[in-house]
Amino acid sequence: MADDAVSLYLDLLKRCVCNLIYQDPAVPYLDDESADPLRAEFSLERRLAGKDWPRYAHTMIGVKRLDNVRDLIEDVLRNEVPGDMIETGVWRGGSTIFMRGVLKAYGVSDRSVWLADSFEAYYPAVNDHGVTAKSYTSPGADILEGGPSALPQVFQDKFVLLKEGTSYDEVRESFRRYGLLDDQVKFLRGWFSETLPAAPIEQLALLRMDGDFYDATHVSLTSLYPKLSPGGWAIVDDYGTFSECRQAVHDYLDEMSLQVDIVPIDDEAVYWQKQG
Repeated sequence: MADDAVSLYLDLLKRCVCNLIYQDPAVPYLDDESADPLRAEFSLERRLAGKDWPRYAHTMIGVKRLDNVRDLIEDVLRNEVPGDMIETGVWRGGSTIFMRGVLKAYGVSDRSVWLADSFEAYYPAVNDHGVTAKSYTSPGADILEGGPSALPQVFQDKFVLLKEGTSYDEVRESFRRYGLLDDQVKFLRGWFSETLPAAPIEQLALLRMDGDFYDATHVSLTSLYPKLSPGGWAIVDDYGTFSECRQAVHDYLDEMSLQVDIVPIDDEAVYWQKQG
């Protein structure tokens, strides 16, 4: 019965952070040429697969990637892999809310969930906040090189909608509304190049990276992967989406002479286990 209650709670929490309950519309992708540039009808298929930008939902990663988060947290709990959980690039905080919910459901009180994000804006321009010319090299990403303010107006309008609910105060409030804001939720506010190298994290069991582009991915790995315990798990959300994200992963692995077994979650995200 206890297992059933845990599963029911986590399934409902997953449905809530994806907003499968009220089924909000989506903000069309940047290259979408639909009649309404700021609104796309809800698609259950796309929401389940993490293939849309929800207007109000707290995560855009979809059900399969949330199931992966649950599976890996349950694995580290079952095998007593030491360390906390972190996501670098949290948007509205939905996947970290889910992480905290998994720990809560299993009565875990000695692990924290860390949220690393600027909580201010989307992608900075090249030469700002640690962004180099290695970022925004994926096909179509060059329009972001000058930062959001350099985008065409319709793109800026989309970014305004996507930014709603992503500030530090708003993400904290979302945790509070789920009943999950407590001392086990910790925030790293600022750009990755400034916060991650000096992050006061001793040990990690789960490292989830959702920084999209080269520099955000590479600094997440260089700063945090050494803190990942043997038997812990690394997840890269944009590995299949952005070629430069894949390049950052393999550059880091080559630099450190690491061999890992990269496993696809879907056509966008991958994960692997750190060996001893």
